[in-house]
Amino acid sequence: MTDNAPADPPPAASPESSAPAPATGVPYDAVVLAGGGARRLGGADKPGVQVGGRALLDRVLDACADAATTVVVADPRATVRPVRWAREEPPGAGPVAALDAGLRLSTAEYAVVLSADLPFLGADTVHRLLAALRDSDADGAMLTDDDGRDQPLVAAYRTASLRGALADLATERTERTEHAKRTEHGGLTGLPLRRLTAALRLTRLTDPLASFDCDTWEDIAHARARIREHGHVLNEWITAVKNELGIELDVDTRVLLDAARDVAHGVARPAAPLTTFLIGYAAAQGKGDAASIAEASAKVADLAIRWEAEHSEGGSAPDAG
Repeated sequence: MTDNAPADPPPAASPESSAPAPATGVPYDAVVLAGGGARRLGGADKPGVQVGGRALLDRVLDACADAATTVVVADPRATVRPVRWAREEPPGAGPVAALDAGLRLSTAEYAVVLSADLPFLGADTVHRLLAALRDSDADGAMLTDDDGRDQPLVAAYRTASLRGALADLATERTERTEHAKRTEHGGLTGLPLRRLTAALRLTRLTDPLASFDCDTWEDIAHARARIREHGHVLNEWITAVKNELGIELDVDTRVLLDAARDVAHGVARPAAPLTTFLIGYAAAQGKGDAASIAEASAKVADLAIRWEAEHSEGGSAPDAG
C-alpha cells in the first residue's frame, strides 16, 4: 500500500486539503476500487476506457469530488484530481482485500465505496446515499440495480462498521485455514463482497442509472450512445470541455445559449460561436466567475436586440411617444 505515487510519474498526488463541503453536510472519505483483471473486456484497462471523452475512473472521481480524502485502490495513474493511492496485498487479492487496503487511509466517520466503472454516477447520488445513511441506524446505504440486485460498490458505509466486519472476516478465515500464516491482509484474499455485506445492516435505494456499471464492451457502447442522446449531450459535452481545459467554473449554459440564439437570429449564424468566445474572454478579464459570464451575456443579448431593431427600423424615424 502506498500513500502517494512514486516520485517519477505525474499520476500521483496528495489528497486535496480543501475539498468543498458536501451538500448533505456529512463529511466523508471516498474509496474507489479500480483494480481487477477486466476479463470480460479482454483484459483492457477498464478504468482508463473513455466514455464521453473522459476516463471511467475520472467520471467517478468527479462524482465524489467533495470527499475529504479520496483513496483509489490501484496502481497510480494520471487522474482528473488529486487522490491517494493504495494497493491490496497481494495485488489481485479481490475486492474485499482492496476495500480493506483503501479503508486504512480513511479517517472519516463515513466512507463512500465505489467501483471505477460507473459512467452515470453523479454527486447527487453520492449525497443521497450519505443522507440515507445519516438518517438511519443502518451500517450502510447501497444502491440496487434495475433487477433489484445489491450494488455494494455504489454505497456509503459507517467506517467503524466496515472495519469491524472486515476484522471479523479476516479472523474467521484465518481460524478456518489449517496452518494459515496470519498476515495483514491474507485473511481476506479471494473473499466475495457478499460475505462482507451479509454481516451489515443495510438500507437500500433504487437507482438503475447510477448503478449501471461497465463490465462488457456492450455496456461501454450503451454508455457512449446514451450520453449523446438529446437531454444528456449538452451537459456531458460541457463537462468534458471543462475537464479538458482545467476549468472548475459552474456555467449557466442557458444564459449563454440564449445570448448565442439572439446573436444568430439578429446578426448572423457564424457570429454566435465567436460571440460566446468573446463573452468568456470578457468575463475572464473581470472576476472570471459565473456572475461575470451572466453579466457579459446579458449585455450581448441586449446588443443583439438593439442590432435587430435597427435592421427592422431601416431608415425610418422612430415612433414618437
